[in-house]
Amino acid sequence: MKIPNLNCKIQMFCPVNLSEDPDKVKKSISNIFPYSRIKIENYSISAESKDLTSLEKIYEVIHSKKSQKPYSRNIQKNLKNDSTWFYLNKQAAFVEKIAICEEAEESPLGPIKVILTSSQIDEIIEWLVFGA
Repeated sequence: MKIPNLNCKIQMFCPVNLSEDPDKVKKSISNIFPYSRIKIENYSISAESKDLTSLEKIYEVIHSKKSQKPYSRNIQKNLKNDSTWFYLNKQAAFVEKIAICEEAEESPLGPIKVILTSSQIDEIIEWLVFGA
């Protein structure tokens, strides 16, 4: 996998339910986004990175499982100006699996929302989804 030299802000947001251990939710995020700064605030966790290496695990799953279509569909549907987003299943992330959610309700305890922002968003989508 060749990581392009493109500027991108990667943000992740995830609710923490009263029934959840915040450390386990933090682990879900760090399992998927190992190169990000993670903050716990009240009932939510956020993380941020400017390094496309943070998307490495997602990239690998998209290309190893030939799952470009659902990711492409979600990313294109949510594309607006220089930003796009998609949901990942929080429980799957806890066990180091990556599962995209079409809707937030597909992740029973709430999804991890991943937001990508870049003046070169089209190139980032091309790389992430199609490996171009």
